[in-house]
Amino acid sequence: MAENKAAPTTPAAAPVAQTRIVVPDAHAMVSLLGSGDAILKLIEETVAADVHVRGNEITLTGSPADNAFAERLFAELLTLVERGEVLTPDAVARTAGMLKADSNQRPAEVLTLNIISRRGRTIRPKTLNQKRYVDAIDDHTIVFGIGPAGTGKTYLAMAKAVQALQAKQVNRIILTRPAVEAGERLGFLPGTLHEKIDPYLRPLYDALHDMVDPESIPRLMQAGTIEVAPLAYMRGRTLNDAFIILDEAQNTTAEQMKMFLTRLGFGSKIVVTGDVTQIDLPGGATSGLRIVRHILDGVEDVHFAELSSSDVVRHRLVSDIVDAYARYDADHPPSRDGEGRRAAAGRGRRS
Repeated sequence: MAENKAAPTTPAAAPVAQTRIVVPDAHAMVSLLGSGDAILKLIEETVAADVHVRGNEITLTGSPADNAFAERLFAELLTLVERGEVLTPDAVARTAGMLKADSNQRPAEVLTLNIISRRGRTIRPKTLNQKRYVDAIDDHTIVFGIGPAGTGKTYLAMAKAVQALQAKQVNRIILTRPAVEAGERLGFLPGTLHEKIDPYLRPLYDALHDMVDPESIPRLMQAGTIEVAPLAYMRGRTLNDAFIILDEAQNTTAEQMKMFLTRLGFGSKIVVTGDVTQIDLPGGATSGLRIVRHILDGVEDVHFAELSSSDVVRHRLVSDIVDAYARYDADHPPSRDGEGRRAAAGRGRRS
């Protein structure tokens, strides 16, 4: 008896649709395409839909989903142009990345959120997580910014501090770091105490110079409006009406973290930044940043913002390096007494 076999089915071809975008402003169209159509070529490489430009019209041909993504990308880039931004390959890549990561977000809102401007240079978030971090600083009294080097966690916190000072929301800015030794004892280093601790604080000074007129910094520091000091100098104080930033917090002990957080006074805000993968504490001491999340879990008005390699805003290789180290660490868990010491040579970096 012959066996009846069903005929093989051929997968149905994905429906092809066309979407038309009209750009009435000729100047906006020129900016959208870029010099020599450089931006257009980059967009074509980014989207799956076929892109055809004629006059002031852009025609997208592809599946409905591909067309929808390309249409949103063009809409966000047009918004950037309309707000006076110059489109760059980085802006296109970041806009597309944000749309892929979270379709409910408006990348143009992220990339045009100005914190402070100085001499024509504007400091603003460049990723969704950075914007969430900045928004959290506005909405909470204590914020922890945790992530690898280059994610802007310290730089954005300092920009928010300068913004708060300029808006008279606080009367002073306090920047502090733990002075953890990197193979050399402070007592054996040459110079005065100030000269010995200066290298630990130098990255904070460097960032400050990007945001405040360098000529005014000595005056502001002399008046106590801006204070840059080692963490040990915070002991026994109550800090009112201040924006306080603790940088490199992974190098605090549990006791130091408790001491610092309890300095909070009325009208103040605290931002704590650090990278739990780069702990330099000697003798296998437990990092205060590593355990504080468990201790403060559920405490109201405390927020933990997580940043990752996708939020790195330095050279593209920095993100790749962070990911490579994360993979290595996953395969080679550190021993407790050697936890996180590999970054000792990298001290002084600015996050």
